[in-house]
Amino acid sequence: MKDTFLHMDELESHLGKVYAEFGDLKLKFKELLEENQRLRIENQQLRKVLKRETESVAVTQEAAEEPAVAKGTAEQAPAASASVGEGYDNLARLYHEGFHICNVYYGHLRMEGDCLFCLSFLSK
Repeated sequence: MKDTFLHMDELESHLGKVYAEFGDLKLKFKELLEENQRLRIENQQLRKVLKRETESVAVTQEAAEEPAVAKGTAEQAPAASASVGEGYDNLARLYHEGFHICNVYYGHLRMEGDCLFCLSFLSK
C-alpha cells in the first residue's frame, strides 16, 4: 500500500513536470507564430517596395538614356548631387512606409510608432 502511494506521488510529480514543459512549449509556439506573422507582413511590404523601386528604376533609366546621349558628359556632376537628394527621399519614403532607416534597426518593420533614432537621422 505504501509503495502504491509513493508510485502515485511520483506519477503526479512527473505529470506536473510534463504539464510545465507543455506550457513552455505552447509559449514558444505562440512566439514563433507571432514572429512568422510579423515576417510575412514585413516580407509583403518589402515585395511592394521592391516592385515599385524596380518599376521606377526602369522608367528612370529609359528617361535618362535619351537626354544623357543628347547632352553628353557635361551634365554628370549635377547628377551626383541629385542622387544624394534622391537617396534621402528614398529613406524618408521607407520610413513612412513603416520601416526603420536608423543604423540600430535598419530594415526592420516599425511596430510601435515612431523611432527616435530614425527621426534624428531624417532631421540631419
